Amino acid sequence: MQQRARRSVQPLGVMPTHMPRLLVHEVTPERWDDFERLFETKGSPKYCWCMAWRSTVEESKGSDSAHRKAAMAARVKKGTPVGLLGYFQGQPVAWCSVAPRSTYRRLVSDGSSDEGIWSIVCFFLLKEYRGCGVTKRMLAAAIKHARTHGAKVVEAYPVDEDSPSYRFMGLVNMFEEAGFREVGREGSRRHVMQRKTPAIRR
Repeated sequence: MQQRARRSVQPLGVMPTHMPRLLVHEVTPERWDDFERLFETKGSPKYCWCMAWRSTVEESKGSDSAHRKAAMAARVKKGTPVGLLGYFQGQPVAWCSVAPRSTYRRLVSDGSSDEGIWSIVCFFLLKEYRGCGVTKRMLAAAIKHARTHGAKVVEAYPVDEDSPSYRFMGLVNMFEEAGFREVGREGSRRHVMQRKTPAIRR
């Protein structure tokens, strides 16, 4: 991975005395170190490296964390869109997986085309920042990012608040507040929700 200029690195997980501005950036080869650092923190999803919905049949044969990390790193190095990092005071504290639906394994079973659809499948943020509206801010950034890159529809697969699983995909009420509407179901827990994104005027 390409190396960016070194900067002062502070310990992750230290809550500031006031909520600073959240800056959001796409994960690129230059930001791999930040992505890696966030995913190596305690409580992070480093067991899957957000490959649960991305792994090909061949990649699934290597099911340990190291193989999944390598598979994600290869995508980032190649320039494949994978998602966004949220930063407070220069430190990565949040993640949202948002990318063209075609870059994931099949997420819906309705036979619809992936063309023009971007999918949101995962959120993660450091424990110290939970309950402060950061996830909503990451969702807003993901919608804007997808629209900027030509998405006609943003699709998500959230669950109800009492769901015992898939909570990393977000909760239904948050997406409803953001203007998403339900268009189907997948499995017993995941709601398929969409929001149309009008083209940006040039």
